[in-house]
Amino acid sequence: MPPASPPPYLVDNATKVASSSEPIDEPNKLQGYASAPGIIDEVTRVTDHKAERRLCRRFDIRLLPILAIMYLFNALDKGNLGNAKTDGMTDDLHFKPNQYNLLLSIFFVPFVIFAPPFSMLGKKYSPARVLPILMFSFGCFTLLSSAANNFGGIFALRWFLGMSEAAFFPLVIYYLTTFYRRGELARRLAIFYAASNIANAFSGLIAFGVFQIKGSSIPNWRYLFIVEGGVTVLFAIFAFFYLPRSAAEASFLSEEEKALAFHRIQVDSSAIVNEKFNLREALGIFKHPTTYAFLCIEICLGVPLQGVALFMPQIVARLGYPTVKTNLYTVAPNVTGAAMLLVLAFLSDYTRLRSPFIVLGFLFTFAGFMIYASIDDVKHELQLAYFATFMMTWGTSAPSVMLSTWYNNNIAHEGRRVLLTSIGVPLANLMGLVGSNVFRDQDAPKYMPALITVSAFGATGACLAGILALYMWLDNKRRDRRDGVTVHAKDIPTDRMRDGPSSPEFRWFL
Repeated sequence: MPPASPPPYLVDNATKVASSSEPIDEPNKLQGYASAPGIIDEVTRVTDHKAERRLCRRFDIRLLPILAIMYLFNALDKGNLGNAKTDGMTDDLHFKPNQYNLLLSIFFVPFVIFAPPFSMLGKKYSPARVLPILMFSFGCFTLLSSAANNFGGIFALRWFLGMSEAAFFPLVIYYLTTFYRRGELARRLAIFYAASNIANAFSGLIAFGVFQIKGSSIPNWRYLFIVEGGVTVLFAIFAFFYLPRSAAEASFLSEEEKALAFHRIQVDSSAIVNEKFNLREALGIFKHPTTYAFLCIEICLGVPLQGVALFMPQIVARLGYPTVKTNLYTVAPNVTGAAMLLVLAFLSDYTRLRSPFIVLGFLFTFAGFMIYASIDDVKHELQLAYFATFMMTWGTSAPSVMLSTWYNNNIAHEGRRVLLTSIGVPLANLMGLVGSNVFRDQDAPKYMPALITVSAFGATGACLAGILALYMWLDNKRRDRRDGVTVHAKDIPTDRMRDGPSSPEFRWFL
């Protein structure tokens, strides 16, 4: 029996051979190239691998360190309240019971409200310009926090801090998708996001150093805000003039490299490169049921993520160390969290799989909190309790990057990509409202209700991610049977997947 013929959409324009020896001088020459997996050479593959690797290295060197440092300061300015509290901030500002939890919670309200509109502005005016402006803003509000004299003052500053940080992470994700292929994105995002873990560790080191100041006329926690906010403002000014608006406008690339960069993104990231934002078209992302599954997984991720970020000093404090050592002992778990994130992200890009590593991360979270909750006498089982804090950071780091990468890999429409990211990431952060309110003062020092709640969200996230991955795998198999040919997501140029699952040639990136 002869093999089934491929469907028409896989062989249209087949007379144009993708492996033509004609040099690619201009991006518009790439538009007509064919892409028939298994029929002719695919344009999703670039034959000059050395040139492509060289281009990626240039992006890595020029973009990733700067973005990582920017996100480090973002995480420092957002998460320094825990360190300030250990030095008596709440006593100096005469907080009433549970006002500290309210202070943590208010940050997430503007964070969610302003993320979509600010992300749309970033899409319109380029993340390379909007990101440094946002960074300058949250650096200023961190500086002003050092001058707060009461709960009302720092409460208002946390509102504006949440507003200025709202679109930062979504815009960085979108920005990187305009430079890297889908299969290259996870490890780059991991390197960038590892700065968050390093920031949590670095925050402990900064607090350790600042709290050694003796004989100061102002409390040391105020110096913490001054140091972190001041450096953030200075670096934002540098980043504004350093980051390229796009690969096409990158002064460090030659014309040939710009053409190659355009080709890579056109066939393996965006349906239309630098597409003008159209809100009505972008809202089409909500026609797909998988969108809601991704958002539910973001919710499950947000509770453990924010719980660990906001309360790691309090969790470690239960081990019985003094204030200075408590901040110091938060360093190692966060550093290993960054290392685990990098390991899983590199494995994810190597295997071109996202879902298994997301599930694994959630299981780490579940195990870490359950182990910690099961220990009655932490001082008697000090090593096991401290090891559990390591598992907590392992489990919150990897899913946060892999999940964003997963749904960005499955959305070729740039507007829909930035819209979903600008909702999904803040939604995970909104769960800080849960995380900041389950760790209640009356439950100290064990915080048993909080530990159980966070564990439950971790287990639910693992189940949802596994079910969604199974659905995608089955749907890919169904489409292959319909077409009579096995096609992988990596083999289909993204310009043919602009309409998402409604497109016949669409395949899920698992």
